[in-house]
Amino acid sequence: ADNEVAELGADIAALPALKSLDVANNQLRELPAALADCPRLKEANFRGNQLKDKRLEKMVNGCQTKAILEYLRAGGRGKGKAESAREEARKKKREKQQKKDGRDVEQDELEEASKLLVKVLHVSENPAPLVVKASPGVKDVRPFIVCCVLKGVNLKAGNALKRFLSAQTKLHEDICEKRTAATIATHDLQLIKGPLVYDVQPPDELKIMPLGRKEIKAKDLLRQLQSEAEEQRKQKKRQNVSGLHKYLQLLDGKDNYPCLVDAEGIVISFPPITNSEKTKISRDTSNLFLEVTSDTSLQICKDVMDTLILKIAELNRFTLENKEDSGSDDESDALCGPGNLNPSQNVQPMNFPLVVEQVRVVDTDGNLKVLYPSKTDLTTVSSLLTVIR
Repeated sequence: ADNEVAELGADIAALPALKSLDVANNQLRELPAALADCPRLKEANFRGNQLKDKRLEKMVNGCQTKAILEYLRAGGRGKGKAESAREEARKKKREKQQKKDGRDVEQDELEEASKLLVKVLHVSENPAPLVVKASPGVKDVRPFIVCCVLKGVNLKAGNALKRFLSAQTKLHEDICEKRTAATIATHDLQLIKGPLVYDVQPPDELKIMPLGRKEIKAKDLLRQLQSEAEEQRKQKKRQNVSGLHKYLQLLDGKDNYPCLVDAEGIVISFPPITNSEKTKISRDTSNLFLEVTSDTSLQICKDVMDTLILKIAELNRFTLENKEDSGSDDESDALCGPGNLNPSQNVQPMNFPLVVEQVRVVDTDGNLKVLYPSKTDLTTVSSLLTVIR
């Protein structure tokens, strides 16, 4: 009151919580119809203003707030027809905008619901966190490694495992740049005994049981693969080779080879060539140990891991939403399944989000080198992935 207010704007309707209004003894000549759009306004004092509309002024002097608002809603205020029509047009415009805003909120909610869910389990909350100890020798061979545990994956139904293997192959071709930028390894967590050591070993000492093969020394494996590659070239009469053969040159000139070793001294991974048959995933696998290594940068490892988790979440949703019969144990890398999974095709969110457990990589003295996922990880895929931290 008593503020020499000459006009109340229509934007007063933007105050939905307004319950009481006192603008007595001012210089108001009119009251805006927008006052009637304040749903909670119960008390209003407009006395002491020289209102042009005498009928309205009587209501004001009688403190009839409800009658005043009804009068304004009906287009009163003593204005001409043209002004009333303009106010009606403004009202319709406001209603139209409110409807549009409502639709926008619905669309936002729909998009949010269509996002994939991943919950992060922090090391501090994990009673038995997995740790990877990196030896000093990896610095000169393949220095960067990022790991995590992913729980709740469904590979049992239909072609889920085939789709998973195909997606991994495609990631190696694309974001991993044919394994020159980074290499992915996926393991059945149940078959791993930690803590793990990321180490280097001479080619004639490093032993591994490669996927689909018997245990062999690394130097013999590479020689065997090289021989197979030559035979493949002769048979197909072309320069290009397929499978593991095309990655052999990535180890040229290395005196030691990188490897990930479990608590029993078993080599479970030999990047960038292969991981072990002993930790091979199957249709019964539901918990994964994921590993990304690189000789380029730590950030590339993190970016690849972000993308890998997103892809697994997409595949998992597809499997849950498309009920399939149990598939076969054929685990070939033949491309199959959806080429481009669109998570917005069905907006029913998964009841049980995948759980990503943080894994620490430390040096031999126990000092932290990298923790994944940290607060800044998984942000590159945040438009498609809701991360519960």
